[in-house]
This record gives sequence, C-alpha cells and structure tokens, in this order.
Amino acid sequence: MTSTEQNSDLEALLDYIRRSRGFDFSGYKRTSLSRRICKRMQTIGIETYSDYLDYLEVHSDEFVDLFNTILINVTTFFREPQAWEYIASEIIPSIINIKQKTKPIRVWSAGCASGEETYTVAILLAEALGMEEYSTRVKVFATDVDAEALNHSRHATYSAKDVRDIPPNLLEKYFEYVNGHYVIQKELRRRVIFGRNDLVQDAPISRIDLLICRNTLMYFNTETQSRILDRFHFALNDGGFLFLGKAEMLFTRNHSFTAVDLRSRVFSKAINSNLRRDMFLSMGHPFKEQTVPEIVDQIRIYEVAFDIDPVAQIVVDLNNYVLLANNEARNLFNLNPHDLGRPLQDLELSYRPVELRSHLEQVRSNRRSTTLKDIEYPNSERGMRFLDVQLIPLLNNNTDKLLGIKIIFTEVTRFKQLETELVHANQELETAYEELQSTVEELETTNEELQSTNEELETMNEELQSTNEELQSINEELRQRSDELNQVNAFLESILTSLRAGVVVLSNDFHILIWNRKAEDLWGLRNDEVLLQNFMTLDIGLPIEQLRIPLREILTGQSNYYEILLDAINRRGRGIHCHVICTPFLRTGTDIQGVILLMEEREKLDD
Repeated sequence: MTSTEQNSDLEALLDYIRRSRGFDFSGYKRTSLSRRICKRMQTIGIETYSDYLDYLEVHSDEFVDLFNTILINVTTFFREPQAWEYIASEIIPSIINIKQKTKPIRVWSAGCASGEETYTVAILLAEALGMEEYSTRVKVFATDVDAEALNHSRHATYSAKDVRDIPPNLLEKYFEYVNGHYVIQKELRRRVIFGRNDLVQDAPISRIDLLICRNTLMYFNTETQSRILDRFHFALNDGGFLFLGKAEMLFTRNHSFTAVDLRSRVFSKAINSNLRRDMFLSMGHPFKEQTVPEIVDQIRIYEVAFDIDPVAQIVVDLNNYVLLANNEARNLFNLNPHDLGRPLQDLELSYRPVELRSHLEQVRSNRRSTTLKDIEYPNSERGMRFLDVQLIPLLNNNTDKLLGIKIIFTEVTRFKQLETELVHANQELETAYEELQSTVEELETTNEELQSTNEELETMNEELQSTNEELQSINEELRQRSDELNQVNAFLESILTSLRAGVVVLSNDFHILIWNRKAEDLWGLRNDEVLLQNFMTLDIGLPIEQLRIPLREILTGQSNYYEILLDAINRRGRGIHCHVICTPFLRTGTDIQGVILLMEEREKLDD
C-alpha cells in the first residue's frame, strides 16, 4: 500500500472515530497518532487502517482500549518537584495576595488524566490557605477527554506506588489509608470538580487564576496548539498564570504570554485587549488572525447561523434599538428589514405579547437574566400560543461591560398541552398510589419477617464465631503436638545417626522407610537416593536375595527374629562379613507394619 493510500485510510479511520464517538483527533500530530494506533492494531493482529475500521464497527468495546493507547495518561504527584516548589513558594502566594479575601480562587487542571497533579495543586492551596479558607474560596476544575481517567480521578484512590513521591507529612495529613490504598480526604476532594472537556472543540472555563496543562500540548500539531493557547489566554484572568510541562515551550506565543520562570515553565497572561477574539472564544469557537475579507466572511457565517436558529430571537443595544432579529422572530412578530435599527418602543413587539420595556430596564440595571413564563399570544391561524420570554444581558467576559440585551421567545404551547395531559395522568397516578400504599404495607410485613430472619442469622453468626474460637484453640493444640512430634523425630534421627550399625526399615512391600547414616557408609547410597525404593532391587554389595525368605516369614508372623552372617562387599570394594539381624516393625500391639534390619560390618579374615 502506498503512503498516500495509508494517509487516506488513516483519515477515514479518524473521521469514523469522530462521527461515532465524538473524539476529534484531527489536531493531533500524525506521526505520533499513527504510531499509537498501529501499536493497538498489532496487539489484536490487524495490519491495515481499513481493516481496523471494520473491526471497530463490529467490536464497540475496542474503543476503550484504543483511547487508552492514544491518550497516554501518565502523571504522578509532585512530578518535577522543583517546578512544584516554585508554584508553592511564588505563584500561589502571589495569587493569594492579589485576590481579595472575599473573591474565589479558581484553578483549571486541563488534561488531568488520573488526577495526581490536580490533587497536588489542591494540597498546596490547602497548605497555603488553611483547610477552612480553602473550603470556602477554592475551586479546582479538572478536565480530560478520557471518561475512564475522569472516573478514576473522582474516586481519588491511589496505591502505595502512586503516592511514593508525596512528602510524608502531607501524605499523613491529606490521605486516609483504607483497605491497602490511600484515599484523598473528603474536605480536600470536595472542592475539586471533574468534567469532560475537549481542548480543541469545547469552550474554555473562564476567570481562571492558575491554569495547569502539563505535557498535553506536545501531542497536538502547531496550528492546534495555537488555537488551544488562544483559549487558555481567554480563560485566564488578567495576570493569571499558565503552568506547562517540561517538554513544552511558548516561543510561538510570546505576544499572548510572558515567561515568569522559564525553568519551571510558568508563564503569565499578557494583557493585550482583543475584543473580537474574546467574543469568538466565549462562544467556544477558534480564533486566528485574519485578513479583512476573511473577517467579513466569518461575520456573515455568524449572521446566517443566528438567522436560521429555530427559536425566535432579537438583540437590542443599550438604548433599546433593535440590532438583530432572526428569521423566526420576523415571521412571528411580522417584522420587516426596515424595523431593524428602530427603537423597540416604536414596535408592537415592545408591549405585545408582553410589556418588555420595564423588564429590559431591570436586566440593564442588575445585569441578570430574567424569564417570563407562559405568556399568551393569540394567533388567528393556530389559536392561542404560549411563549416563554427570556431576557439575557450580553457582557464582555474580560471587562464585564454590558454590550446589549438578547430577547429569546420560546414557544411552549406543546408543553402547556402536555401539562394538561399531565394533570389527568396525575389523577390516574393517585389511584395507582393508593394501590401502591397497600403494596407497601404488605412489603413492610415482609420486611419485619426479613428482620426476624436477620436476627436469626446474627445469632447463627455469633455461634459460628464461637465455633471459630474453638477451632483456633484446637489449631493451637495441633501446633503444639506438631512441635512435640518434630522434637521426637529429631530425637529419633539423632539415635539412628549415633548407632554404629546400619539401620534399614522396610514397609510390607519392601519399600525403604528409613536408611541411616551407617547404612549410607556401608553401601555408598544416600538416604534421598533409596528412600521409598524397593529394597530387593538395590544393587549393593550385600546378597539381598538371601534375605527374601526370612523377611517374608517375619512379615507373615511366622518368625519374629532372624540373624545371619553374610559375605558382602562394602562401598570401598573391600570384602567384609555383614552381620544382619531382622526383627518385625510393630506399630500397635502385634500389628506388623514392616521389618527392621540391623547391619553391622565385621572384618573378613583372609583364608
């Protein structure tokens, strides 16, 4: 497959991921993105992007493993300690000194992964402010596109390996040890808010004092990085701080951010008023420097988008002149193009279907949205309509300056009909509720029976606990007996070792049970070589076959003692006389369990 075909198949795969799961990786660097996807494809044995797309269509659970491979969630507490020391000693005190005591401190941890860096900054803020002030002033927003990582962060549970870099005093102060894991204390965790946010597509969180985004930008291409940094610039308060990772720099954005400490990768927002950019960013749209024709085209796009909105909307300026009215509003209130630019009070719309002027004045003075519910608006064709009228102040997010007021007319006629139907449904529900109460009473009776059963189970549990204590006592006795048996075995072993004669104990089927040190010395075979072997099959210098009949007689009880002197050759190859004594091996009373052989070397005299 050619390089062009591979690129085409990769783009098709990325487009499918965006359409089916809402993850847009178009801004990621293609080299690193391709490498990670291929790594996942190799894991499941797929060679081409097109085959992998087919696999995703059939196996929807594969998306989880793919996203975990692409979104490398690698982070630790207090990663790069020197940088965090700078944040603790310089940046956080600076934020506290600048902010008034009554003003909240807002932090955004973008690309938070499993939450370690989010909780790190929370700990430092709690240390600087004290837990009481932290609980009332601080909000830490933690966002990521990986839902599984966010779920892990919300649980705030970490292993001993995860918390190894946390100073011991902070670990003891802000963590609880539960079931072998370390859990963030609730007081600290309560001020951290987790949510999904795509840095490329979603609108940024605003009015931020400290924005932490470490080792995340490096996964995006240059154009996407520029768009994200514009969003960060909008998100930060004037003089707010941006904390990046060690691998990231801002050489291309020096007009938007100023280096505070380059070694720690801490930057501050440069105050450069750009109202047009802020308007775009406040609506969640990207911004880039454009030529005049491009600006005109983009304004037209926004005008068309406003005009085709299915909800009727108009916009008035501070003097109540009508600036905008979309197509739905023009049709609803019979407005024409000449009505744009006229004072609202000159139009029937100002008092019908509802008096707007007093409400506009109220919104202008308190700068708060207001909603008028269930306004009746007669219509000759469709009868009576019902509208909800919402008046929203349009504020500049940077300067908090009032720009105008937006009026939205939402038709709720269908909702009113549903409300009537709901009344009837509620009446039916009341009847069902009475029946339900009867069922509840029966369930309460059943619950009492279950409680009685539970009491019986508790009694049984106590009995089981008592039995367990008895078993523990028996276990202790068995342990003591085991110790005594070990002592007896050791004592027997010392006796067998001390005997000058070779001692061999055989079972009923002639298998060797004991083979002492003297036997090893006589015949040159170790205990572990002959244990459980058949004695009659051993190849040693002793004529074993001559002992077969005497051994049988002893095992059958025909004889209880046998003594013989045999010519043998010891392990050194020297001829000897071996004095062998055979006696029965008795365990209880007369129960013969085997044979005991005592073998003693006697020097063979030359003829």
